[in-house]
Amino acid sequence: MTKVLMVCLGNICRSPLAEGILKSKLPSSGFKVDSAGTGNYHIGDLPDQRSIDVAKKYGLDITDQRGRQFSVRDFDEFDLIYVMDKSNFENVTKLARNPEDISKVNYILNEIYPNQNHSVPDPYTGGLQGFEATFKMLDEACDVIVKKLLKGNIN
Repeated sequence: MTKVLMVCLGNICRSPLAEGILKSKLPSSGFKVDSAGTGNYHIGDLPDQRSIDVAKKYGLDITDQRGRQFSVRDFDEFDLIYVMDKSNFENVTKLARNPEDISKVNYILNEIYPNQNHSVPDPYTGGLQGFEATFKMLDEACDVIVKKLLKGNIN
């Protein structure tokens, strides 16, 4: 089973969308997709209502998700760890125990723009348009991830 983790700051906006999008595109057998935040602000909380609304607009229900904080155990549990921005990358890799842990971490938009380390803007302080733009970026990146995973390529 291939296991993928999506990580953002609070685990209520970007990473829940990424989790929901990727789950919707992969067969449930053979894959596990989850999300986490680097901060502990929203542990146990539902995704932001605007994330829920934009996901629903595209036929996805992410209301089964609850915020949780990234931990060192996630390096053991997951094969791929996608972060949304530089801060997430730095916070996750600071917890890495070895080069193998670090090798699992990548910016999600590197799937569209290889090695450019572009950030998915955090839509939290903006309006619904920001959530819509975030959804579209993540949807495009997840299309690439799905193609790789279905070919058995997890690097």
